Amino acid sequence: VSAKSFYQSFSLCTSAFNLQTATPGGKPIDFVGVDESTARWVQDFNVKPYATPAKLESIDGARYQALLIPDCHGALNDLAHSGSLHRILTHFISHQKPVCAVGQGVSALCCATEGQSWIFSGYSLTGPSVFELVRRPDFANLPLVVEDFVKDSGGSYTG
Repeated sequence: VSAKSFYQSFSLCTSAFNLQTATPGGKPIDFVGVDESTARWVQDFNVKPYATPAKLESIDGARYQALLIPDCHGALNDLAHSGSLHRILTHFISHQKPVCAVGQGVSALCCATEGQSWIFSGYSLTGPSVFELVRRPDFANLPLVVEDFVKDSGGSYTG
Protein backbone atom coordinates (compact mmCIF):
# COMPACT_ATOMS: atom_id res chain seq x y z
CA VAL A 1 0.00 0.00 0.00
CA SER A 2 1.28 3.46 -0.85
CA ALA A 3 2.25 5.02 2.49
CA LYS A 4 1.37 8.52 1.31
CA SER A 5 -2.04 7.53 -0.11
CA PHE A 6 -2.91 5.47 2.96
CA TYR A 7 -1.82 8.27 5.32
CA GLN A 8 -3.93 10.83 3.45
CA SER A 9 -6.96 8.55 3.20
CA PHE A 10 -6.73 7.46 6.81
CA SER A 11 -6.29 11.02 8.05
CA LEU A 12 -9.34 12.24 6.11
CA CYS A 13 -11.59 9.38 7.13
CA THR A 14 -10.64 8.88 10.77
CA SER A 15 -12.45 12.03 11.89
CA ALA A 16 -15.76 10.91 10.32
CA PHE A 17 -15.71 7.12 10.63
CA ASN A 18 -14.62 4.31 12.92
CA LEU A 19 -12.08 2.61 10.69
CA GLN A 20 -11.09 -0.99 10.27
CA THR A 21 -8.41 -2.31 7.97
CA ALA A 22 -8.78 -5.61 6.14
CA THR A 23 -6.46 -7.52 3.84
CA PRO A 24 -6.61 -10.90 2.11
CA GLY A 25 -5.95 -13.46 4.82
CA GLY A 26 -5.46 -10.67 7.39
CA LYS A 27 -1.88 -10.22 6.23
CA PRO A 28 -0.01 -7.22 7.70
CA ILE A 29 -0.12 -4.04 5.64
CA ASP A 30 3.04 -3.63 3.58
CA PHE A 31 3.68 0.10 3.21
CA VAL A 32 5.72 1.17 0.18
CA GLY A 33 7.18 4.57 -0.61
CA VAL A 34 7.76 5.46 3.04
CA ASP A 35 9.66 8.74 3.12
CA GLU A 36 10.48 11.34 5.74
CA SER A 37 6.97 12.83 5.54
CA THR A 38 5.27 9.48 6.31
CA ALA A 39 7.85 7.46 8.27
CA ARG A 40 6.81 8.72 11.71
CA TRP A 41 3.11 8.26 10.96
CA VAL A 42 3.63 4.67 9.67
CA GLN A 43 5.67 3.86 12.77
CA ASP A 44 2.91 5.25 15.05
CA PHE A 45 0.17 3.54 13.03
CA ASN A 46 1.83 0.13 13.26
CA VAL A 47 1.57 0.04 17.08
CA LYS A 48 -2.17 0.88 17.14
CA PRO A 49 -4.75 -1.91 17.54
CA TYR A 50 -6.42 -1.05 14.22
CA ALA A 51 -3.12 -1.67 12.41
CA THR A 52 -3.80 -5.41 12.63
CA PRO A 53 -6.04 -6.08 9.62
CA ALA A 54 -9.11 -8.24 9.72
CA LYS A 55 -9.36 -11.04 7.18
CA LEU A 56 -11.08 -9.71 4.07
CA GLU A 57 -12.78 -13.10 3.79
CA SER A 58 -14.61 -12.54 7.10
CA ILE A 59 -15.87 -9.01 6.41
CA ASP A 60 -19.66 -8.55 6.42
CA GLY A 61 -20.48 -5.52 4.26
CA ALA A 62 -23.68 -4.93 6.25
CA ARG A 63 -21.58 -3.81 9.23
CA TYR A 64 -19.97 -0.93 7.31
CA GLN A 65 -21.14 2.40 5.93
CA ALA A 66 -18.37 3.09 3.39
CA LEU A 67 -15.52 1.29 1.65
CA LEU A 68 -12.15 2.82 0.80
CA ILE A 69 -9.52 0.99 -1.23
CA PRO A 70 -6.26 2.97 -1.07
CA ASP A 71 -3.59 3.17 -3.75
CA CYS A 72 -1.98 -0.25 -3.60
CA HIS A 73 0.08 -1.92 -6.30
CA GLY A 74 -0.89 -5.34 -4.97
CA ALA A 75 -4.56 -4.76 -5.82
CA LEU A 76 -3.98 -6.04 -9.35
CA ASN A 77 -2.83 -9.39 -7.98
CA ASP A 78 -4.55 -9.68 -4.59
CA LEU A 79 -7.92 -7.99 -5.11
CA ALA A 80 -8.81 -7.79 -8.82
CA HIS A 81 -10.04 -11.41 -8.74
CA SER A 82 -11.09 -11.64 -5.08
CA GLY A 83 -14.37 -13.42 -4.43
CA SER A 84 -14.52 -11.91 -0.94
CA LEU A 85 -14.18 -8.35 -2.23
CA HIS A 86 -16.72 -9.16 -4.95
CA ARG A 87 -19.24 -10.14 -2.25
CA ILE A 88 -18.55 -6.94 -0.28
CA LEU A 89 -18.78 -4.69 -3.36
CA THR A 90 -22.04 -6.33 -4.45
CA HIS A 91 -23.52 -5.52 -1.03
CA PHE A 92 -22.30 -1.93 -1.17
CA ILE A 93 -23.69 -1.28 -4.65
CA SER A 94 -27.04 -2.96 -3.95
CA HIS A 95 -27.43 -0.84 -0.79
CA GLN A 96 -26.11 2.33 -2.47
CA LYS A 97 -23.26 2.72 -0.01
CA PRO A 98 -20.23 4.80 -1.02
CA VAL A 99 -17.18 3.08 -2.49
CA CYS A 100 -13.93 4.96 -3.05
CA ALA A 101 -10.90 3.47 -4.79
CA VAL A 102 -7.71 5.50 -5.18
CA GLY A 103 -4.95 5.09 -7.80
CA GLN A 104 -4.00 1.43 -8.31
CA GLY A 105 -6.77 0.52 -5.86
CA VAL A 106 -9.22 1.04 -8.74
CA SER A 107 -8.07 -2.31 -10.13
CA ALA A 108 -9.72 -4.04 -7.15
CA LEU A 109 -13.13 -3.08 -8.58
CA CYS A 110 -12.52 -5.43 -11.51
CA CYS A 111 -13.47 -8.40 -9.31
CA ALA A 112 -17.12 -7.36 -9.26
CA THR A 113 -18.47 -9.32 -12.20
CA GLU A 114 -21.71 -11.29 -12.42
CA GLY A 115 -21.37 -13.64 -15.38
CA GLN A 116 -20.60 -11.37 -18.33
CA SER A 117 -21.76 -8.23 -16.50
CA TRP A 118 -19.68 -5.88 -14.33
CA ILE A 119 -21.56 -4.19 -11.46
CA PHE A 120 -19.81 -0.88 -12.18
CA SER A 121 -20.97 -0.79 -15.82
CA GLY A 122 -22.10 2.77 -16.54
CA TYR A 123 -19.85 4.23 -13.82
CA SER A 124 -16.98 6.67 -14.46
CA LEU A 125 -13.65 5.79 -12.93
CA THR A 126 -10.32 7.55 -12.76
CA GLY A 127 -7.07 5.69 -12.25
CA PRO A 128 -3.62 5.15 -13.69
CA SER A 129 -3.55 5.54 -17.46
CA VAL A 130 -2.11 3.01 -19.89
CA PHE A 131 0.67 5.56 -20.48
CA GLU A 132 1.56 5.43 -16.77
CA LEU A 133 1.38 1.64 -16.67
CA VAL A 134 3.61 1.20 -19.75
CA ARG A 135 6.41 2.95 -17.86
CA ARG A 136 6.33 0.29 -15.14
CA PRO A 137 9.06 -2.34 -15.47
CA ASP A 138 6.51 -5.11 -14.87
CA PHE A 139 3.99 -3.88 -17.47
CA ALA A 140 4.35 -7.01 -19.64
CA ASN A 141 3.44 -9.18 -16.64
CA LEU A 142 0.38 -7.26 -15.42
CA PRO A 143 -2.61 -9.60 -15.05
CA LEU A 144 -4.88 -6.97 -16.61
CA VAL A 145 -4.90 -3.39 -17.83
CA VAL A 146 -7.58 -1.68 -15.76
CA GLU A 147 -8.39 1.01 -18.32
CA ASP A 148 -9.08 -1.63 -20.97
CA PHE A 149 -11.14 -3.76 -18.57
CA VAL A 150 -13.31 -0.81 -17.51
CA LYS A 151 -13.97 0.33 -21.09
CA ASP A 152 -14.62 -3.24 -22.29
CA SER A 153 -17.04 -3.76 -19.39
CA GLY A 154 -19.22 -0.72 -20.04
CA GLY A 155 -17.63 1.88 -17.80
CA SER A 156 -15.84 5.07 -18.69
CA TYR A 157 -12.26 5.67 -17.62
CA THR A 158 -9.92 8.62 -17.43
CA GLY A 159 -6.28 8.39 -16.49
